Amino acid sequence: MNKAKIAGLAYSVPDRVVTNHDLETMMDTTDEWIQTRSGIKERRWVEEGMSNSGMVLPACKKAIKDAGIEPEDLDAIIVGTVSSDYNFPGMAPMLQQQLGIKTNISAFDISAACSAFIYLLEIGNQFIQTGKYKNILLVGSDVMSCLLDKSPAGRATGVLFGDGGGAAVLQPTEGESYILSTHTYADGSGVEMLKAEAPGSIFYPNRIDSDIVAKGHHLPFQNGREVFKNAVVRMPESINVALKHNNLSIEDVSLVIAHQANYRILKTVAKRMDISMDKMYVNIHKYGNTTAGTIPIAMCEALAEGKFKKGDIIVLTAFGAGYTWASSIIRW
Repeated sequence: MNKAKIAGLAYSVPDRVVTNHDLETMMDTTDEWIQTRSGIKERRWVEEGMSNSGMVLPACKKAIKDAGIEPEDLDAIIVGTVSSDYNFPGMAPMLQQQLGIKTNISAFDISAACSAFIYLLEIGNQFIQTGKYKNILLVGSDVMSCLLDKSPAGRATGVLFGDGGGAAVLQPTEGESYILSTHTYADGSGVEMLKAEAPGSIFYPNRIDSDIVAKGHHLPFQNGREVFKNAVVRMPESINVALKHNNLSIEDVSLVIAHQANYRILKTVAKRMDISMDKMYVNIHKYGNTTAGTIPIAMCEALAEGKFKKGDIIVLTAFGAGYTWASSIIRW
């Protein structure tokens, strides 16, 4: 069976920095309130007219270049997002077009919210393992700012999210740097705890109209307490599954890169794994929760900062709407 490596990795975020102070008047909140509850100091929001695909395209181009290939060499593009450019079709064919790819490759989206990038790794890893494809572009990216209620009524959720995305190219390898395993899970009983209902077929026949908008069904809803309680259990649980699967211990791991949703969640996960925060990568203070983008962004920054290097074992984990959660272990 083939092994898959991450041959190219890159991220992109908008230039526009939105600080907590910028939100104080907009959402009737304070910098202290936001930092105390989330650890977030600032986030990036796109300017009007920038689409999700447009935001993440530079990351796609850089990841492809770093992998030593051309866009035409790709066999597949798989995107994880909850904020595609259009309601349909998916964003993957749009990126195919924007990358100038003329061949009729596989291109599709998945919706696994904050767990999407690890879900992408699982899908791509299996395509490489079976020999189906040789070059796969994985894209985890979200423009959450277009989904938020930016008024005081929406402040509990609105202050948490930012825009950003990342891209990775998977290729087969015979070397020792490869994805050791991926583990993905879901529990549909948590659907109502974290969701955005509209536009959706539940609202037959229009999916979205002025009444649906007036009632806020198109905006994200989060039961923060329930999400927190589940996240701090499921992420350590999934890490332990991955460690056991690979006959490793947490002492063998150089860095844990978890979904950046809330600093308190990261601290609690670290405590439950009995590791110091030095071993838990944190950049939520800079970007907020970019949903599908948090893990590839964090991987890129951690690598650039020398937090891990070739031969190191890193662990990825995430928890999000669905509920979905996941883990992966990679020997870099």
